Amino acid sequence: MIVVLLNSYIAILALFVWLRFIPLNLFWKLSPVLVLLVLLVGLFIPMGWEAPSGPAVVGRNSVQIIPSVAGEVIDVPVVANTPVKTGDVLFRIDPTTYQAQVDAIAAQLKLAELRLGQFSELQRRDTGRGFDVQERESEVEQLRSQLDGAKWNLDRTTVRAPADGYVTNLALRKGARVTAQSPVMAFIDTSETIFGVEIPQIYARYIEAGQPVEITFKILPGEVFPGRVETVLQAIATGQTQVSGLAVAPSEIQSAPFVVRIRLDDQEVARRLPAGSTGLAAIYTDHVQAAHMIRKVVLRQTAILNYVNPF
Repeated sequence: MIVVLLNSYIAILALFVWLRFIPLNLFWKLSPVLVLLVLLVGLFIPMGWEAPSGPAVVGRNSVQIIPSVAGEVIDVPVVANTPVKTGDVLFRIDPTTYQAQVDAIAAQLKLAELRLGQFSELQRRDTGRGFDVQERESEVEQLRSQLDGAKWNLDRTTVRAPADGYVTNLALRKGARVTAQSPVMAFIDTSETIFGVEIPQIYARYIEAGQPVEITFKILPGEVFPGRVETVLQAIATGQTQVSGLAVAPSEIQSAPFVVRIRLDDQEVARRLPAGSTGLAAIYTDHVQAAHMIRKVVLRQTAILNYVNPF
């Protein structure tokens, strides 16, 4: 952009000299250098922190589907990369053994409740001991708890979608045996779309929540979408400390960019953008409003170049 402005000035200067509106003296010969310095110091250098820009990426939460019970898979009705709703069935595990466990505990509970009633009747007639009643009450409570656990296991033989989204990289098939510790499929949650923008630390000083944002995506060339800053993430990996049994191991400290989370105004566009989509975003702070126009022009140039620029 600075090259365009400088060349425009030189073209206008040459026209005025040719029309003899201004003399071609030493001042006008050196004026392009002065204009370049003014543009750099007064506009383009401040634009870095007054209207910072950086690469953006679309992300979505991924959930590892890990069955709560083990067994043989008898049905996989879900289709890879096909939208599903919360509660839709992903796959089913053979419930035979879990149903048998529920039936067995239910039968034991029925007998225990019958015995409890008998001992309670004996106590009311003063022919039974209170201890026997208490013992049967404890047995009934234990069996009820076991029955609740068995029913929970039986219910978990049907694995359902935890949210709106889709299953990707689906390899699970009928007849496979799953365990309660191993993930069997990846579920992409589409109920929320996450937009992250990398901003160099030197340019992040004036960014605040609520400031306007414009973003263009490679997958949607020629278009610019408005949004707002949600937050500047207050931690990155280089500033994270973890509990360990090791002493501090010094490493080379580098200035990693901060991540700014934004939200698009058009949520329909946000929903249909594939996870992993990349683009360029510009954030407009409350300083040096003149720099905003230059940044908007640069961003729209990038949006148009997305038709031919694959990088």
